[in-house]
Amino acid sequence: MRLRNGTVATVLVFITTFLSLSWYTAWQNGKEKLIAYQREFHALKERLRIAEHRTLQRSSELNAILEQFRRAVAETNGSKNAMNNFSDETLKLLKELTSKKSLQVPNIYYHLPHLLKNEGSLQPSVQVGLGRTGVSIVMGIPTVKRKVKSYLTETLHSLIDKLSPEEKLDCVMVVFIGETDLDYVNSVVASLEREFSTEINSGLVEVIAPPATYYPDLTNLKETFGDSKERVRWRTKQNLDYCFLMMYAQKKGVYYIQLEDDIVVKQNYFSTIKNFALQLASEDWMILEFSQLGFIGKMFQSPDITLIVEFIFMFYKEKPIDWLLDHILWVKVCNPEKDAKHCDRQKSNLRIRFRPSLFQHVGLHSSLAGKIQKLTDKDFLKPLLHKIHVNPPAEVSTSLKVYQGHTLEKTYVGEDFFWAVTPVAGDYILFKFDKPVNVERYLFHSGNPEHPGDILLNTTVEVLPFQSEELVLSKETKDKRLEDGYFRIGKFENGVAEGTVDPSLNPISSFRLSVIQNSAVWAILNEKLMLHTDNIRLRPRLSSTVM
Repeated sequence: MRLRNGTVATVLVFITTFLSLSWYTAWQNGKEKLIAYQREFHALKERLRIAEHRTLQRSSELNAILEQFRRAVAETNGSKNAMNNFSDETLKLLKELTSKKSLQVPNIYYHLPHLLKNEGSLQPSVQVGLGRTGVSIVMGIPTVKRKVKSYLTETLHSLIDKLSPEEKLDCVMVVFIGETDLDYVNSVVASLEREFSTEINSGLVEVIAPPATYYPDLTNLKETFGDSKERVRWRTKQNLDYCFLMMYAQKKGVYYIQLEDDIVVKQNYFSTIKNFALQLASEDWMILEFSQLGFIGKMFQSPDITLIVEFIFMFYKEKPIDWLLDHILWVKVCNPEKDAKHCDRQKSNLRIRFRPSLFQHVGLHSSLAGKIQKLTDKDFLKPLLHKIHVNPPAEVSTSLKVYQGHTLEKTYVGEDFFWAVTPVAGDYILFKFDKPVNVERYLFHSGNPEHPGDILLNTTVEVLPFQSEELVLSKETKDKRLEDGYFRIGKFENGVAEGTVDPSLNPISSFRLSVIQNSAVWAILNEKLMLHTDNIRLRPRLSSTVM
């Protein structure tokens, strides 16, 4: 009888285990399919965006043809012989097409009518490179002739040398030579081909220049805001340069970041920018700022480039581009019946500043003749006290008293570091994932160079499995189980907690940091390697790794 009962129990355990494994396998397969569907959806969305863009291009071309057709008809109206050659149906169609009653949709030719006079006015006159597309980030680097010194080579070396081999495959740098003197343009191209032949041949670097017919007559511009005639011409042409560069770069990647030809960058700038943008993927942002100076380090999502370019074309003669960008934000979110502070708060949701700055301006001699500019970004000198990782969506909470707005929420999205008043036994920091996550390893780093003593002491790392009751665990792992179902998998030593997660515990619902003894110091949660106050992040995921 005992043998029979034992056999039945064994069979039940086997069936339960089999069903659990089958359910988990099905769940995992479903998750993989969901990820695949998401990728297909994003790919479809991008194809639709490209199709829409091409449709607009075709529409502009058809409008241009129609405009030329109207002119041809107008020229032949006085010629009876020319009109007699048309059939009645053709004459009727011509009358409809040339009727002044028909509505016309404004387009680029409305703001730049001179473009209709020359074919190819919106095509680069010089184009060097492989035409790489499908990257994460496109870097736009406009350059013009400087009378004293060019900083372009140093800028490109700074940008390229601080990229890893993998990152070099996920971006493209577009150098825009904003000059119409082909001898000068060709000399710059030749210089870049000598210095950066490897990067050009690999597709990392491209060089373009606009045709002379792209620019309108810039000799009779209205002087505004106390600017001299030469400065008004300089800033107006600069607006047009930015637009040409943006239009060329838009189809190449997910994000477009505007740079200049006289900057240096910080180490790990690319991964920091990309991870910060991905962490904000669910946010309705329009501009991410990685420098506080002018138009340097301003990043946009590629679909937004259309609106930005259209707006600049409407007012390119009126104001500098950084002012126009601010006007776009005002139009989108500011209520004229509210005060300026309310407007600034609303705009801050669309324009998000990353600190410290990742780009520093180094050019002393401006592209505007005779101008000396000693502009430096003071934020660039500050150490980066946090490292950003792309973490799964989660609800975060803590029992700790937050200091001066350095909240856990800001930490999790990479905007700030977490800083709390003296922890006591029983305090916790909790990350509850929106969906269960497979975690391979974790890293928590407390303290930072400015406050190296503000570290977590006597604090443990705990995880809550998604299916805690159906786990098949080793005795060693079982012994780590706590009364509330969490498993204690690590602890802080010298302010750092790092380790791997037992695969049998996956998927994980929550991560928790638990303080087990009173502390005599405050606590900052940070990540090593980078230097500005931030988070509690795990290392970047390799597959579906985590936090």
